[in-house]
Amino acid sequence: MTDRAIRIDRGKTLAEEPGTGHNRWHPDIPPVLRVAVGEVVTFQTRDAFDGQITASSTAEDVGKVDLSRVHALTGPVYVEGAEPGDLLEVELIGMDPQPFGFTIQVPGFGFLRDRFPEPHIVHWEIADGYATSPDLPNVRVPGAPFPGVIGLAPSHEDLARIAAREANLAGRGGTVLLPDASGAVPTDPRIAGEALRTIPPREQAGNVDIKQLTAGTRMLIPVSAEGALLSVGDGHFAQGDGEVCGTAIEMAATLHCRLDLRKGVARDRGIVDTQYVIADYFMPPEIAVPRRCFVTTGMSITKDGRNESEDATLAARNAVLNMIDHLGAEYGYSRQQAYAICSVAVDLRINQMVDVPNFVVSAFLPLDIVGG
Repeated sequence: MTDRAIRIDRGKTLAEEPGTGHNRWHPDIPPVLRVAVGEVVTFQTRDAFDGQITASSTAEDVGKVDLSRVHALTGPVYVEGAEPGDLLEVELIGMDPQPFGFTIQVPGFGFLRDRFPEPHIVHWEIADGYATSPDLPNVRVPGAPFPGVIGLAPSHEDLARIAAREANLAGRGGTVLLPDASGAVPTDPRIAGEALRTIPPREQAGNVDIKQLTAGTRMLIPVSAEGALLSVGDGHFAQGDGEVCGTAIEMAATLHCRLDLRKGVARDRGIVDTQYVIADYFMPPEIAVPRRCFVTTGMSITKDGRNESEDATLAARNAVLNMIDHLGAEYGYSRQQAYAICSVAVDLRINQMVDVPNFVVSAFLPLDIVGG
């Protein structure tokens, strides 16, 4: 067994080094590396925004980011013997952060985009297992690095099926990013014009933003295309369950993982969604389940008193809005600062989805994060 790597020049954008990755999903994107089952693969990655945000960036710069360049991924990796119907097992060995991170609020994006229309940025310094920022005084966030995007290419058949369903959703008024060749890597018009955007997760995983995908976790992803075609990016130093403002503590990073196959298991068991196995604490238990928290709740009732039926999204919105109010009243943070804290350190939990009409969602703030 040998270690294999895809190395990049982080001083260059993805478009300047297209042989190392891509920012769309398509089965015809050529693999950068071919590996055997059991090999350890190292992915050097850019940040999700492909270097558009730096330590000197301002909120004005955030308002100008080109979302067509999201996400800058490294790969794909062709896994010898992987066929449609298999499960690709990705054992996450570890992720090495770069020293700079950021959390931004991009106008028109995020869970509360209707409430937060202005751009905002937090610059993070990552060192000794923690992230701190002059933009958020007295906040110290412990790291639990993981890849926000880790996924496989769809087959041609799945590409067509997914494109059709997303076009249908857009036609019904849904918020969807349809195929767009602008900013696409690769630029080959045959690929760029029909390739899927990387923003939503799908059956082949992708932008799942699951904070439990830390070292020691094993992902099980249904294989759709021959060779699996695994790609990685969007490194997160830390994230709250929900990533509500649209970004975590974003960073460039290096991911190490071991690849294995479970032949025919996805087909035989009808598995069409990603699964994962946590064999040990996905982060130190005092971080994963903090001893001291302040918790706000939300229900399926609008702020003006209208009752909706069994609306978990509304309950989650209310829990986050209540936490933003608390962070302002208790600690003096602005609403945008509080929204950023919620995105990187506050965990949303569904408490109940049976007591009709009002579901309950809680937002957990670890008090050690804010020195409480």
